[in-house]
Amino acid sequence: MHLLALFLQSGADPEMARKVAMAFLAIIPIIILVVLVILIVPFWFILKKAGFTPWLSLLCLIPTIGPLILLYVLAFAEWKVVAVPQAAYPPYPYPPQPPFPPQA
Repeated sequence: MHLLALFLQSGADPEMARKVAMAFLAIIPIIILVVLVILIVPFWFILKKAGFTPWLSLLCLIPTIGPLILLYVLAFAEWKVVAVPQAAYPPYPYPPQPPFPPQA
């Protein structure tokens, strides 16, 4: 609310404007760190599960183009994941077949 009052008054107090600017400069790095953690941690786990080195998630530190490059790497690269063996799961039983030809 103070920020709105600062912009609406005709003669802005330079001391108040300096305090508002310092508050923004103190909060912006914290917001940037939170956003980077929100981006890097999921990419770290995705890359680890896909068989890539998780350090590729640090590409998110490059603004705008880093996450885009990482998405293209994940989308078009061959994932080095070992296939799940099918012998571990028993096949589903088929339903019994009706008698053919139908008996009356």
